[in-house]
Amino acid sequence: MSIEVTNLTKMYASQKVLDSISFCTKSNHIIGVLGPNGAGKTTTMKILVGILTANEGLVKVDNIDIRQQRILAKKHIGYLAENNPLYADMYIRELLTFEAQVHQLKAISSRVDEVIARTGLIEEQFKKINQLSRGFKQRVGLAMAIIHDPTILILDEPTSGLDPNQIIEIRNLIKTLSLNKTVLLSTHIMQEVDAICDEVIVLHKGQIKAHFLKDEQTSKFPNLSMEEIFVQLTTT
Repeated sequence: MSIEVTNLTKMYASQKVLDSISFCTKSNHIIGVLGPNGAGKTTTMKILVGILTANEGLVKVDNIDIRQQRILAKKHIGYLAENNPLYADMYIRELLTFEAQVHQLKAISSRVDEVIARTGLIEEQFKKINQLSRGFKQRVGLAMAIIHDPTILILDEPTSGLDPNQIIEIRNLIKTLSLNKTVLLSTHIMQEVDAICDEVIVLHKGQIKAHFLKDEQTSKFPNLSMEEIFVQLTTT
């Protein structure tokens, strides 16, 4: 359930957004990807899920080359985009059933029941998307991301715009999901990294400035908080 990236480069015209980045994650970890706006976080995630194609480099998920076996790789990946696009006029159960059909799942009704329960949507399941708070919309997005039981989750700022209670609820859900999945998430919230991440990747100007296990933070960056580490690595 690892993610392996080797010499990944992405250009937009003459602008180099990713500059030959490489990293390999451990399985069943929550990996936090940090970086200022424009660092290349979302571009990296879109390449990992097959939305964008890199100019150069290799990406493997579960040891599957996403360039060579894109459809197979996507079966192993669940993705929650930053703006979490949902069909606002659909009911929760209707939307999850549709998503399950797209993935050609069997026993769709029981799988929808299971995912609704796991993401805490039982009391909301008969509402339309446009009737939900932002926190519940994020839960629906996560439910869609896990409906096909992927081994890897890619989450782009999953707690952005939530209130403190909603943030705690989504963090707890992500921690539960990571028990049998590898989770790669981007965030601007340093407390989030301290609360749930096992690994940290810091991106700046399309380059990886650091990649370390959270347990190694004290030895690698003595007497520095996560916020201080971020500032130190992204202002030089």
